[in-house]
Amino acid sequence: MAAVVPIADYRRAAPYLSFSRQELQALLNLYTSRVMLGEWRDYALNHGPTMASFFIFQHTQDNPLFVISKLQTKGKHRVAAARQGQFVLFSREKKLKQAHNLDEVLKALSRTLRLVRD
Repeated sequence: MAAVVPIADYRRAAPYLSFSRQELQALLNLYTSRVMLGEWRDYALNHGPTMASFFIFQHTQDNPLFVISKLQTKGKHRVAAARQGQFVLFSREKKLKQAHNLDEVLKALSRTLRLVRD
């Protein structure tokens, strides 16, 4: 006798979204430069089926100062992500920047050099 089995039990789980090697290298380059200045202390990575996030902490026990997220451009939210941008920069609860490439988002965190006179 055959048993009826839900097909959802045998489907593959959705693959996790992650940063590419170049994206992760750009994130870590920015992070290490700020660690050398003593501004940032810790980071964390989170990968999920619809979003990958890079968390930046000033102190290990604090809430993150910044969160840089990569959004999925497939699925039911693909239209909004494609229109607004795949990468998002958050600070606390505020969205600071959203763009189609990571370099544009990282520019919001880059420091401009200025001449200091005595």
